[in-house]
Amino acid sequence: MEAAVVHNERERFHPRVEANFMVKVWVDGHFVLTKARDLSMAGVYLLDPSFKHHTFTVAIPLPNDQEILTQCQVKRRHPTGMAVEFQALDWDDMFALARFLHPRLP
Repeated sequence: MEAAVVHNERERFHPRVEANFMVKVWVDGHFVLTKARDLSMAGVYLLDPSFKHHTFTVAIPLPNDQEILTQCQVKRRHPTGMAVEFQALDWDDMFALARFLHPRLP
């Protein structure tokens, strides 16, 4: 399945690709499932605006690969969701993310 690249009115340093899968967000001592709209090497857009936390842990199960577990910080909130930025990715997570993103980029 070919994923579309998500463009914004301004050019991004890290292009985002369509994600369209569920991720887990660790809030208040437990994981909550929410949907990812798009994903990049720098962050993810989550389709649930109800999380009031500014920083939290996210677990992203990459299809046919490993699950990435990392701290993230909310950069922008919108009525339909929020853009979050990864705070620290280890090398294994960076390579897994690159394996997912690379074939989906134009």
